[in-house]
Amino acid sequence: VSPSVQKAFDEDNDDDYEEEEEEDSEEERKVEAKGDEEGPSAGDVFALEMELNRENKKMMKERRNRSKLPRALRGLMGEANIRYARGDKEDAVLMCMEIIRQAPLAYEPFSTLAMIYEDQGDMEKSLQFGLIAAHLNPSDCEEWVKLADMSLEQDNIRQAIICYTKAIKYDPSNVRYLWERCSLYEQVGEHKQSMDGYRRILNLLPPTDGEHFMQLSRDMAKSYYESSDLPSAMGVMEEALRRHPELVTDESINMAAELYIANHQHDKALQVLVQFCGIVLERGEPKPDLVVVPDHVPVDIRVKLMVCLIHQHVYRPLDSMLTSLMEQSPEELGDLYLDVAEAFLDQGEYNSALPLLSALVCSERYNLAVVWLRHAECLKALGHMEVAVKSYNRVVQMAPLHLEARLCLSTLQQQLGRPLCALKALEPMYDPDTLAQDASAAQQELKLLLHRSTLLRSQGRLDDYLDTMLTMLAMLLKVAMTRAQVCVKARMWAGVRHLRLVKVSKDLVSDIHDQEAAYQDISGKTSVLSREDWWLLLVRCVKRKELEFFGLSAAFLDHNYRKAYDYIRLTLMEKQEWPMLWNVFNQVTLHSQDVRHHRFCLRLMMKNPDNHALCVLSGHNALVSGSFKHALGQYVQAFRSNPDEPLYSLCVGLTFFHMASQKFVVKRHPLILQGFSFLWRYVEQRGPCQESMYNLGRALQQMGLAHLAIHYYHKALSFPPLTLEGIADDQVDLRREIAFNLSIIYQASGNTEMVRHLINTYCTV
Repeated sequence: VSPSVQKAFDEDNDDDYEEEEEEDSEEERKVEAKGDEEGPSAGDVFALEMELNRENKKMMKERRNRSKLPRALRGLMGEANIRYARGDKEDAVLMCMEIIRQAPLAYEPFSTLAMIYEDQGDMEKSLQFGLIAAHLNPSDCEEWVKLADMSLEQDNIRQAIICYTKAIKYDPSNVRYLWERCSLYEQVGEHKQSMDGYRRILNLLPPTDGEHFMQLSRDMAKSYYESSDLPSAMGVMEEALRRHPELVTDESINMAAELYIANHQHDKALQVLVQFCGIVLERGEPKPDLVVVPDHVPVDIRVKLMVCLIHQHVYRPLDSMLTSLMEQSPEELGDLYLDVAEAFLDQGEYNSALPLLSALVCSERYNLAVVWLRHAECLKALGHMEVAVKSYNRVVQMAPLHLEARLCLSTLQQQLGRPLCALKALEPMYDPDTLAQDASAAQQELKLLLHRSTLLRSQGRLDDYLDTMLTMLAMLLKVAMTRAQVCVKARMWAGVRHLRLVKVSKDLVSDIHDQEAAYQDISGKTSVLSREDWWLLLVRCVKRKELEFFGLSAAFLDHNYRKAYDYIRLTLMEKQEWPMLWNVFNQVTLHSQDVRHHRFCLRLMMKNPDNHALCVLSGHNALVSGSFKHALGQYVQAFRSNPDEPLYSLCVGLTFFHMASQKFVVKRHPLILQGFSFLWRYVEQRGPCQESMYNLGRALQQMGLAHLAIHYYHKALSFPPLTLEGIADDQVDLRREIAFNLSIIYQASGNTEMVRHLINTYCTV
């Protein structure tokens, strides 16, 4: 025997292994005696060594984990247990805490503390200490199960699942543990983990336990079917039928056939029925022409057989089975009636399906919306339009949110020459709150509105058609409409209420904090139509001029100012009297930095000499290009038409200053006096404020009157900036410009301290 093998047996001196050591010593003595007599060969010694190795590994595997409690603390642990047994729990707790302080990896004190707190009724602390003890001694499966029960008592299902998982790790073949964990997985909705556990149980069940195997297989197949996992459900049932064919019951046959039929595998369903029910198919050419069904076969399996034959276009053997089914009461077998009827409908056999559906709609128990829908579809396919309309009306009454029924009813009413009834079938289904919250409801409503708009357009009712289109576009452009503070409201027009886009105050529009998320939400709800379809709807419901406005807005927002100029130029040639258009024109030309608009304004002014906006714009263009006399003429014309406007007084005064600042001028002083007279008029009309004081100081600085400019600049600094709606405060605050101009004046006079103060105070970023 090698030293390593001998060491494996000698290194453990615990009492649990004394008997094994004695047996090993006896065996060694026998081997030595035999060696003395015969002399062991090298092969015998090697074989013995391998056998001892295997036995050693087996014992080490079966042996429980050693305690990590030092020998010096075992007496204290025993004393703590004795104190606990005598009822002196406080001292026991203190002793356990001391042991934990010195040996934090020993499980015994934690286990004792768990029992103490359990006796005191503090189940939460007991569970926590028990979990620590179990993690330090993880191979104790029963302890994990006990902790799982305690977790369930505290409604902590997740913790219980973890405990059972630990127990299964050290006892993987324990069916009870697996079963309990699967049940817990089902409670928390983790279907996949539950099914995986049940599969492990199936593999662990012995062949003699076939009844449990079949029952569990049926339950698993039902669960898979309810979660729409047909392949897994069929796999489970196929395995059950293959492993225990002698235990197959009518319930198992019915479930297997149901699964195959649901997966459109009618040939496999028929094979199961023939194999396990004793059904005989007498083959004709090329299909069966006779089916023999034993009397013991229940009616639900007979119906499955009928469904399979219908889908395989075998109709001759069905007459007797169909007659037998119709003799049964639809109140009791209505679901079977419907199965056969739907099979006939799938194959286009409407005449065969109609008697079954007619019997169902006349019953009390199965007088349902889905049955009326199938009845209506059957009548429509057979050309019985009037009766089909009545059936569709019943569907809409019983299920008002059924979109398909509404569309079919509207189509039939339109075909029968009843346009008003056709429109009534397409009335809105949902209220605005539901549409805002439910994406599927919004998609259903959009489909309804799309069909309604098509119907209205075909009937020539354009006003109602536009109302429908506005409703649809409002759902698509909700974010943009909120940003623009507009909404769709009903207004009276020629005695009739129609929808209109109206401007509303900011208080009446709910703010959208996360516009990106709102846009994604609306995109999901309006994904019924593609972008091209939405654009086509927009083109159909707006006029050409409105499309031009859309193009102008899109070009401006895209910073394509050249294209925006083309749009606004065409619009202004027809609508010069709208000030809003001239404001847009100013914004476009300001950003484009293009001088093409100069000649456009001149040509347009020659045709419209009295246009006020053109007069001012022509003055601006002339001032920028250096034609001061022409600019002065345009500004004076504007001033005469509206003398109370401060802007025109300012423009006239600045023009005089520019003329006086030229190098060669004849009457400079009269020009300066006239300029200041208009500038003072501007200050009186505008009032003392940051803007008026700045403009006055700037004019004085331009004329070289620095001492007066300093006075008005400081007055401008003393005024707060203006507050204008829609414009940020720093966009109208002139303190930086005022301070910079003052610093230039002080720099020229050598006052560097004042320059530094102004720059640091107002011009530092």
